[in-house]
Amino acid sequence: MPAVPSSIIEPIWAQFEALIPPVVDEHPWGGHRPRIPDRIVFDKLIQVLVLGAAYEKIADHTCSATTIRRRRDEWITAGLFTELERLCLNGYEKMIGLDLANLSVDGCIVKAPCGGEAAGRSPVDRGKQGTKRSVLVDGGGIPLGVVAAPANRHDSPLLAPTLEKLARFGFDLPEQITVHLDAGYDSGKTRNLLSSLGCDWVISKKGTPLQAGARWVVERTNSWHNRGFKKLHICTERRVRVIDAFIALANAIIIVRRLLREGWKRHRWHGRSARQP
Repeated sequence: MPAVPSSIIEPIWAQFEALIPPVVDEHPWGGHRPRIPDRIVFDKLIQVLVLGAAYEKIADHTCSATTIRRRRDEWITAGLFTELERLCLNGYEKMIGLDLANLSVDGCIVKAPCGGEAAGRSPVDRGKQGTKRSVLVDGGGIPLGVVAAPANRHDSPLLAPTLEKLARFGFDLPEQITVHLDAGYDSGKTRNLLSSLGCDWVISKKGTPLQAGARWVVERTNSWHNRGFKKLHICTERRVRVIDAFIALANAIIIVRRLLREGWKRHRWHGRSARQP
């Protein structure tokens, strides 16, 4: 059984394949082993992301763990995962539309047993190593950007770099934007930042009962990340650039899944399933 349904992974692979730069064979005699096909390595990375297994566990006679890591790093250096995420968001914006007038940001702490650049003492796991993801979503919960940081970083200082993720896409932002935040952001510093950006805000107050408001969508997106992708739920990568690549790939899968679900309600096309995906 594939790690991700073919209805989702095939359009993602078609776009990703178009982004892969051509490889020039510079071997003088051409006597080396043939290059492992990109599709095989891509499928292995999807399995690593979804199942959370070690590269050695995913490797088999078709592709070694070293090849998976080497090809992954090549694609990260070329910026392919970030570009894939951007293209998926642009497609969603054109076909469905993003609710950029209402943004939500929240932090999510997960285990990071291997330590690394984005690991720190977790305040919710007896001081063990953990990683925090500061997640930005639109009004419908579509992930717009994620910042990875050590678990002992407070949510409030991560708000500015998280909101800056919007600049990657070049969307026409609405004149009035409301940012929905929980009580962890209830401070004058946060309000000054949002005022300087020209944003309104809805922030839960400290010391009062939990106020759900419109920010429940970011909690749902955190659940999509943790329950759908074991590599994000238990972060075993040590380098931030690799963590960011897996997050971008997970976001692309979430966006395409939501695109198919929302598109099924609004549009008809050849081969459209009789049942809602």
